[in-house]
Amino acid sequence: MDGTTQRTSPKDVFMHLLAILALYVSVISFLALIFQIINIYFPDPVEEGPYFDPTYYYEAIRWSVAALIVIFPVFIATSWMLNKSYLQTPSKRDLRIRKWLIYFTLFLAAIVIIVDLVTLIYYLLQGGLTARFILKVLTVLATSGAVFGYYYMDLRKFKTE
Repeated sequence: MDGTTQRTSPKDVFMHLLAILALYVSVISFLALIFQIINIYFPDPVEEGPYFDPTYYYEAIRWSVAALIVIFPVFIATSWMLNKSYLQTPSKRDLRIRKWLIYFTLFLAAIVIIVDLVTLIYYLLQGGLTARFILKVLTVLATSGAVFGYYYMDLRKFKTE
């Protein structure tokens, strides 16, 4: 940095919070969507009850798609505006709110990856691996890995000493 510190404005706080919350809701909606598609194409014959009715799957798909249609563009737009502000004022990359939210997101993504792998090994040892289960584990692993990788690379790319 050039010796000056960038002050955090309310706009910065709310833009960063909006971007990260939109990311979280988008990821959850995406995972719910993919899980329901997997449930439809790989049905489990032993499941029964209201949560395993195909109409439940389609209801969850509609909610997920609706959330993605609205919230993912919010994430894209806020991220674009934040990146535009970083180009104008590079010291904004060092805002505490930004770093806290990114490190918290990295922490959450790492926890999800760890729990996902533990779950995979548990079911492997139990003998309960099915194509449906493996697809869900891979979906969670790929999604959380993508989020972790994106923010980790962003921190490394613009690392300040």
